[in-house]
Amino acid sequence: MVDPEKGFTSSIIKDPKRFIGRRELLQRCIRAINNPLGLIAVYGKRGVGKSSLLRQLQQIALGDYSLIRLSGLERELPTRPRKYLTVYYQCDSLINDGTNLLSRLCNDQEEEDGLLRLVPNDGKELIEFSRTKEASAAFDLKVAKWGAKGIDSSKYARIVPGDTVQTFRNFINAILTHQVQKRMKRDGLLIILDEFDVIKNKSGLGSLIKSLSSEQVKFAICGIGRDTSDLVKDHASVERLLEQGAINVETMPNEEIKTIITRAEDLFEEAICFDDTVKERIVKFSQGYPYFTHMLGKQCVEKANLRSINRIDQTLFEEVLTDIEIGKALPTLENAYQKAIGDSSDRQLLLHLLADQPEDSAKCDIEVGRVLLKKIRGDAEDLNVKNLDQNLPRLLDHRFGPTLMKVPDRSGVYEFVNPVLRLYIRLRKF
Repeated sequence: MVDPEKGFTSSIIKDPKRFIGRRELLQRCIRAINNPLGLIAVYGKRGVGKSSLLRQLQQIALGDYSLIRLSGLERELPTRPRKYLTVYYQCDSLINDGTNLLSRLCNDQEEEDGLLRLVPNDGKELIEFSRTKEASAAFDLKVAKWGAKGIDSSKYARIVPGDTVQTFRNFINAILTHQVQKRMKRDGLLIILDEFDVIKNKSGLGSLIKSLSSEQVKFAICGIGRDTSDLVKDHASVERLLEQGAINVETMPNEEIKTIITRAEDLFEEAICFDDTVKERIVKFSQGYPYFTHMLGKQCVEKANLRSINRIDQTLFEEVLTDIEIGKALPTLENAYQKAIGDSSDRQLLLHLLADQPEDSAKCDIEVGRVLLKKIRGDAEDLNVKNLDQNLPRLLDHRFGPTLMKVPDRSGVYEFVNPVLRLYIRLRKF
């Protein structure tokens, strides 16, 4: 039995050895980190690997340049790279606004990534630790234990009742004074906010981040979006801060997608191998989305385990595709599919017509993936799909996904909220 997670994973990739390609994006990360001022904004479609890139950005900010060396980008590093202590927080849809976000940060007790772990306080003992397996300069701080010892810094870390913003400022000042400057001798504090797009009310957050940013305090935000204005509603307030920090994560080139599979073979230490024809088919079905590559790879390994074989050939891969066709594989995507179609065969056919609509590869990345309702009306009539316009609203309804979203200012133009679901629907049998 081979553990599929050893080579393929649905989790965020933290280990630099498992991170594939993205040389140009890594170059942008280096420039953004070493710019004393400025906001970093990582954005793109779902499933392209934004959060994995964000974790690599964190490693680089800490001083771990193993990925930079593996990518042959050592010359991109300045003579004296800036190094940070880091906070990493994953936002959720229950966060209402900026004040709520700061309140969450001020109370986050996660021992390796939380803000509170860095705030000097009585009864808390911190230790240095490396986030990578290899010995490197990428040391950070985490809570070792709560005890009787600690630093009495209440005058720096004072909580101001009823004023979350000022409490947050006090915490930041305490961290800068005791941890960044004195103990760790770093250049600043980097606060990383993943899934920033899910915050309900983002108005004013740009201004808030701008007011909190300085040469010693830097923010990095990440989320689904076509551009930075999708992440920050009051975009004009941070436009200058984004001059070197806007990082658009697009779909991966086919060669890099293929490398995900060959890297997995290396990680499996020859316990699993893929035929070249299977690799090419996985690359074709993935359409540049690494998440889907990992999902297909995991299904192949699980099927090989059931057959007690170590070679993924065309016969086994066809079995995997059959499982996907009938909804036996990839349960998360199957659940989203069933929720979208409900009990309507007409809506099911409509969804397949939209998913199968040919894409114009000559278009810019922002245009790729969009579907036009008028292009399928003829096919819908030929297939006797009734009430096409009446079946569409459920696909746009948040209670059932949503599966589609309307493109602003474009009549009859839609986009799949999750492009990976579109790839799944193309393989799913009607």
